[in-house]
Amino acid sequence: MFRVSCIQLKSNDNIGHNLKKTSNLIKIAIKEKSDLIITPEISSIFSLDKKKLLKECKSMQEDFYVKGIKKLAKENKKWILIGSAVIKISKTKLVNRSILINPKGNIKAYYDKIHMYDVKLSKKEKYYESKTFSKGKKIKSYNLPWGKLGLSICYDLRFPNLFRKLSKSGSLFISVPSAFTETTGKKHWHTLLKARAIENFCYIFAPAQSGVHYNGRKTFGHSLIVSPDGQILKELKKKEGVITSNVDPKLSKKLRFQIPSLKYN
Repeated sequence: MFRVSCIQLKSNDNIGHNLKKTSNLIKIAIKEKSDLIITPEISSIFSLDKKKLLKECKSMQEDFYVKGIKKLAKENKKWILIGSAVIKISKTKLVNRSILINPKGNIKAYYDKIHMYDVKLSKKEKYYESKTFSKGKKIKSYNLPWGKLGLSICYDLRFPNLFRKLSKSGSLFISVPSAFTETTGKKHWHTLLKARAIENFCYIFAPAQSGVHYNGRKTFGHSLIVSPDGQILKELKKKEGVITSNVDPKLSKKLRFQIPSLKYN
């Protein structure tokens, strides 16, 4: 048994401001005796302005936000997953990267978002992430002290094969840090997260961005921790904050034994 916390943010385009806000919420999670703390997608800087991001963002080793979270992890001896930060990998390329930091403050794994959110929801609401980010190519997971954690980011949620591969490789928990739009969140967020949990008998940890951001973009919020049988263990609706829940890895194993669907394609 261990405790996991999901943080809900309304990030803006100021990295220092976002780090301070994230740090304060991480400290609340620490007081709640959480063992693993997860932030939402694009926690470090909320923007799709590639020119601005190339100017503001750094490599993973030099990134101001990542350095700050690494320091917090080391000082408090906690596992922290930065749901994602915008990382500069060359003079002209950026990635949307989930970064796992251990209690010694070292980066143990990272995952670059594979599926780019290129959609046209209406005449006024359009997103083309592929114009800003280079997509990842590798599925990633990591063996935590309590079991294997599979990594995903937001739009990946709509691609069940990714979750199936993570689960078949032994992931008992999957993180889904997100910045789901208000438009699609109202329709699909809860259903998709519960479906991925039930299909794979895995815990889902889904911290989210929430609210009306500085650029007018609206994110849905409703950070969730979902059990392997699809029960919502904790939910935070709209405000910034923290949710924390106990997690029993044995439950995933028990359900997979009772209904061995992961043995099939």
